Amino acid sequence: MNKLAKIKARAFRRRMRVKRKLITSPERPRLCFSKSNKHLTVQVIDDLKGHTLVYATTMEKDFPLRGKKNIEAAKELGKILAKRALEKGIKKVVFDRNGNLYHGKVKSFAEAAREAGLEF
Repeated sequence: MNKLAKIKARAFRRRMRVKRKLITSPERPRLCFSKSNKHLTVQVIDDLKGHTLVYATTMEKDFPLRGKKNIEAAKELGKILAKRALEKGIKKVVFDRNGNLYHGKVKSFAEAAREAGLEF
């Protein structure tokens, strides 16, 4: 197994280890946080139906800090997602950090979403 394949396999195991412990229901959908090299993306997903209920990303045209991927952008993304989720009647969610450490951007996003009204 080459080096890149080992890195991907380890990342997949981390994601599955976190996801395996999550218990979702229609009342508490999964809030999935993912980050790429350039952007941050968050979704509220109903796992039973396999549908995305609410979606927000730093790539949106009306995002105030467009093109940024720093901690301030993560805070703003948390506020935007919480506002959209509350508009759809979603107040309680289960946080899926997608194998990322709860530090930096992930932590600032989660704190901003909690301050804006989401419970997890």
